[in-house]
Amino acid sequence: MITMEPLPGIRIRRLRLVGMERSYDVDFTAEQRVRNLSVIAGAFSSGKTAVLEFIAYGLGAKRHPRHQEVLRRVRSCLLEVELSGEPHVIERSVGEPSKIAFVRRGTLDSRPTSRAESRPIDPPGAPESLSSLLLSHCKLEGVQLREAPTNSESRTDPLSFRDLMWLAFLPNERVADKNFLFENDYMRKHKLRQVVDVAFGVHDDRAVELGQRIQELGGRLNRAKAELAAARTFVVEQAPTALDGEPTPAVHEQELADITSQLTELDRRAQAGTEFAAQLRHQHKEAAQTSHRAAAVLRDCETQLQRLMPLRAQYADDLLKLGMLGEAQQIFDPLSVTTCPACLNRLSAPPTADNGRCSLCRHELTAAEGALVLGTADTGSQAGDNRVDVAAETRSTKARLKEITTYIDELGASLATLKLRAEEAAVREEEAAAALDAATSPSVSPFLAARDDLHRRRERVLRQLEQAESAVKLREGLAKRADAVERHEAQIARLREELARLGDASHDRDRVIAKISGRYGELLRAWRYPKVSTPFIKTDLTPFVRGEPYQEASSGARTLLTLAWQLAVFEIAVEAGAAHPGFLMIDSPQKNLGHGGTLDAVIADAVAIDDFYHHLSLWLAERGSRAQLIVADNSPPPLVESSVVVRYSRNEDRPPYGLIEDETSADEEAEADA
Repeated sequence: MITMEPLPGIRIRRLRLVGMERSYDVDFTAEQRVRNLSVIAGAFSSGKTAVLEFIAYGLGAKRHPRHQEVLRRVRSCLLEVELSGEPHVIERSVGEPSKIAFVRRGTLDSRPTSRAESRPIDPPGAPESLSSLLLSHCKLEGVQLREAPTNSESRTDPLSFRDLMWLAFLPNERVADKNFLFENDYMRKHKLRQVVDVAFGVHDDRAVELGQRIQELGGRLNRAKAELAAARTFVVEQAPTALDGEPTPAVHEQELADITSQLTELDRRAQAGTEFAAQLRHQHKEAAQTSHRAAAVLRDCETQLQRLMPLRAQYADDLLKLGMLGEAQQIFDPLSVTTCPACLNRLSAPPTADNGRCSLCRHELTAAEGALVLGTADTGSQAGDNRVDVAAETRSTKARLKEITTYIDELGASLATLKLRAEEAAVREEEAAAALDAATSPSVSPFLAARDDLHRRRERVLRQLEQAESAVKLREGLAKRADAVERHEAQIARLREELARLGDASHDRDRVIAKISGRYGELLRAWRYPKVSTPFIKTDLTPFVRGEPYQEASSGARTLLTLAWQLAVFEIAVEAGAAHPGFLMIDSPQKNLGHGGTLDAVIADAVAIDDFYHHLSLWLAERGSRAQLIVADNSPPPLVESSVVVRYSRNEDRPPYGLIEDETSADEEAEADA
């Protein structure tokens, strides 16, 4: 059986944007294998570029697309990648750009086989950073770049994977740009050249740099060995059996599933073995329902009695108060003076204020006292109208009291009968239950014993499963540290071999630039670049054609020149086994060629986009079979229709509408109106 060596570098498998309600996926695989060529097609402003930018964000870019529909719907970005052939998932939060990425082994849909590792984004040179992890799979971990190449004492900065992405991602803004090689930024232009040299292993002071990397990795190796030894000591002290190869959680999970299946089968057999008692169960059910109803009726009766007794006492109290009120009305009238207080004879007229004096005692009155006397007289004239009819109220209250007393007596009389009925119903329920138990006990008892035994086994297996999972976590921690030791040892060995066979760096660099330059010319000729003559790439990496640098060409011509430069570097790196991630993303290859941009009349008639895709397909089939290309294009030709992984329409009748496919034009219009 032939086994393929692990795929070097990085490959993009799937992108998943996770929201509150749903997820948005883009799949770059076919039959579980990474596609060599994946095309993201779709209308303008539908999310094609956002797919590439989210991939870059998952690989450590500082920012992600901040479109309104993204911020509303998406909460995290999950990128499934192959790192040296092994699938991993990288997760970063969406909203405020996260400073930490979480990396775990496995795929998006598989059950996590290990705990996710926290990987900081910055600083990129930290051993535990995401950049260091990705660079380690590109054979570039620990690389330092000099700020001044000609000065041996110059400060150095660690290579970041974001720097290496210049060779793996050609965004729309760099296509056809006159500042394609960062000519307006000396430091970035200088670093780009260093990145190319490092990727091909031809940069200046290669021997010194290799020695520094070996020394740096040697320090990391010693720390990794110390961590591994400490972890082994801890495991031996805390869980001595964890390293003995005890059964894995899968074994206990299978045993647990078997016990659950046996319990289900036991319940089925117990049910089948007691079907003869169906009539007894029915009788017991009816007796239980009757008992519950009788108890409920009794409870209602007792509740009513408890509520009516205070009400009857209240009515009796009201009768007493009405009697006192009647007697008070007979003793005195509180509203007027009708009898002389001296002789007790009835006055012929109520007292009044007569010329400022009281008509009864002739006492001189003030204004306020006169008003009081007059008011009393007026009130006396109305006393008969406002007087309470005590007799009528007394009759009404006695009638209601009688009705309540009668109803309470009736409830009290029925209470004894209801208690007796409830007790009889409870007795019948107990008898039915006893009869059911007596009939089914001989059949059920063996099942109960077996069920108890299965439950005891289940509890024991659960404890063993918990212990096994704990042991697996400990072994995973040891394996992680052992892998780090092996990785550092392999990297040091490879660097030492490279140092031993190191030749003249300048000669090697000239040879690499010559190869890239030759491929650059082949691409322009294959794409039928008009009047192509003496195409080459200068030693400072500037592309030339017709004896002039690329900045002098028209907009459409610059599109072809920048595409040719990027592809030439990528293809030569893949063919030479250079330290390149192994994938390339291109955004808008038809920019300024008459599709999705300004038409360039100089080359529009000569250039066919079919030639671009034809070359990609041919190269991937012959020399780049293990490479990966992802292209975002508005209108790819039918030639690559089978490579289109998703097509965004921006048409609600032809889904998917866009990357965030449930955000449609109706939503955009509603947002604009708001």
